[in-house]
Amino acid sequence: MEYGTFGRLGWRVSAIGFGGWAIGGGMWGDQDDDESVAALHEALDRGVNLIDTAQVYGEGHSEEVVGRVLAERSEEVYVATKVPQVEGFVWPPRPDARARDLFPADHLVSRCEESLRRLGREAIDVYQFHAWASAFNVEDEWREAVDRLKRDGKIRAVGVSVPAHAPDAVVAAVLDESVDAVQAVYNVFDRSAEWNLFPACERACCAVIARVPFDEGALTGKFTADTTFDDGDHRGDYFDGALDETVRRVEAVRQLKDERHPDLDLAEYALRFARSHPAVSVVIPGMRTPEQARMNTAAGDGPPLDAPERAALADHAWRRDLWLDHDADDA
Repeated sequence: MEYGTFGRLGWRVSAIGFGGWAIGGGMWGDQDDDESVAALHEALDRGVNLIDTAQVYGEGHSEEVVGRVLAERSEEVYVATKVPQVEGFVWPPRPDARARDLFPADHLVSRCEESLRRLGREAIDVYQFHAWASAFNVEDEWREAVDRLKRDGKIRAVGVSVPAHAPDAVVAAVLDESVDAVQAVYNVFDRSAEWNLFPACERACCAVIARVPFDEGALTGKFTADTTFDDGDHRGDYFDGALDETVRRVEAVRQLKDERHPDLDLAEYALRFARSHPAVSVVIPGMRTPEQARMNTAAGDGPPLDAPERAALADHAWRRDLWLDHDADDA
């Protein structure tokens, strides 16, 4: 496993991290806890030292599973979790939403305490907002709340998980260094974070956590036009009406991969792409089984894709209409 510097925080973080959404169950369907625990141990044994989770993943269950595993480990592991907005507001928020409504100070503090209990930790390494709106950038209440959590030793850094349709919403907070880390969708298809967010993060030395490197599993190459998803699996909605087009585009990426890297499987190729941008600090694929942990961590050793190959893949960029329609609704 290769390691890099996590922004201005200076932490040495593994190139591949552990994405903990699916181990919470819920929107990914049923998940066996013993298998989740085995997957986490396998990933840590192979050098992973950053785990990303969230309070809403299985209504806190993902955090509980992570806490169970960390209680059995002695090495330093960085944990990033996310605080959801208060109930009753639209998600993702409109650009003019106010942080004092969606993330009031008492909410940020009380939910932090809940995460600490589930994780069994004295401090959260990266406490991330699980939604963001451009208007948050000019408010101060959230800054005062997270600064207090830092002073009290409850969190070490503040992060933002930006909505897929609006990766640039947090740029102002990145540039004034109110935010230590940003999590954004980044994969072969969706490269929109490259346009404004990544340059801002590089300028401010802000860490970047790249999520959804497989486009919710499509870029592993395991789906066909006939693939179906279990009831409750969010991918049924995600790929609704677009699975045929997705599979076609995945096969085009596979052809390019086969020409240049016939020895790599498609999933590893997708991960090597996601970690290839110089702004990216860590990539967090989901891992539900020990086998997935072994496969995904293999991409953390060896070189990422070079600039000419990344340029060749630009022809395959594709922002799904789902996100563009959301942009239009918010205009």
